[in-house]
Amino acid sequence: MLVPHPSMLLAPQKTIENAMDNVVVEKIINFDCMPNQPNIPSEFIWPDHEKPCLTPPELKVPPIDIKGFLSGDSQAMSSVCEKVNEACKKHGFFLVVNHGVDMKLLDQAHQLIDDFFTMQLSEKQKAQRKLGEHCGYANSFIGRFSSKLPWKETLSFHYSADKSSRTVENYFVNVMGEDFRHFGNVYQEYCEIMSNLSLGIMELLGMSLGVGREYFRDFFERNESVMRLNYYPPCHKPELALGTGPHCDPTSLTILHQDQVEGLQVYVEDRWYSISPKEDAFVVNIGDTFMALSNGIYKSCMHRAVVNNKVARKSLAFFLCPNRDKVVTPPKDLITKENPRTYPDFTWPSLLEFTQKHYRSDTRTLDAFSRWLQEKKN
Repeated sequence: MLVPHPSMLLAPQKTIENAMDNVVVEKIINFDCMPNQPNIPSEFIWPDHEKPCLTPPELKVPPIDIKGFLSGDSQAMSSVCEKVNEACKKHGFFLVVNHGVDMKLLDQAHQLIDDFFTMQLSEKQKAQRKLGEHCGYANSFIGRFSSKLPWKETLSFHYSADKSSRTVENYFVNVMGEDFRHFGNVYQEYCEIMSNLSLGIMELLGMSLGVGREYFRDFFERNESVMRLNYYPPCHKPELALGTGPHCDPTSLTILHQDQVEGLQVYVEDRWYSISPKEDAFVVNIGDTFMALSNGIYKSCMHRAVVNNKVARKSLAFFLCPNRDKVVTPPKDLITKENPRTYPDFTWPSLLEFTQKHYRSDTRTLDAFSRWLQEKKN
């Protein structure tokens, strides 16, 4: 049963900038008290042209059964590749079922989201994200932005496919303490399974693009990825706020599992559609890094999250990222006279730095990043 509960966020009240430093003055917003207040803080109110549509049409997306593909069924491979190719050229996302992920593990992972975000704020702040970093606990990305704040809390942590290290388990123990080893074990296992699933999907993307099954799998074999727990508290003015603003993920591939509360919306053919949660399905979407790898053939998916005034919403997001040493450059087969080179070579850490220190990720991140690289070069 989903029950709303007290939660606290910190919002920047005012940002003061001078030649020496940036100072953020913070105020506490207690969601337990919010129903008694007529308005939500102005920092969380989005401009009229970006305000959410709370009753958008539902996009009917037939889930793609990948069991046959993963097991090597040649007939299933052809059918799945065709469906994925069409989806990724059009809007950059699709749903997968029969993925082989244990539902008990999914239930555990969702339960631990509740356990973490219902803790006292002082406990969660043991993992507080530092300014300029992408991992840790964050309340609406405080310290980075002073307007259009997302109505959410997140916990992000690094995952390495290096089998010699248990990066996720070590993170929880080192940051939160020995009592959180169980958290670390569950999310370590979850990330390992998501990494393997991602590599399988990369085989699918490689075949659908015509560069072979192994090309992108090999590229991401030693991935250094990011896992994020998303928590969207109830908002008594959901028509004014957004859980996450319109954006395309700067990463390569996102594998998302939602709870049973609606909130995910995608932009298709010039309008917003809702994606209804399916307990047995993962939402897969292309990110900017893979759009660059595909030489712009596959589109980074534009999406956002809305909130509601009744219950909290949770989701698990695994962001596949290449190893830091990998140069993001498309296969030669995808560069033609009809489709010339679109984006410059780059490494994932440079794009990550750009989004953490110089640019708020939106629908034009990759274009802005390309210009930034060119300016640096000049």
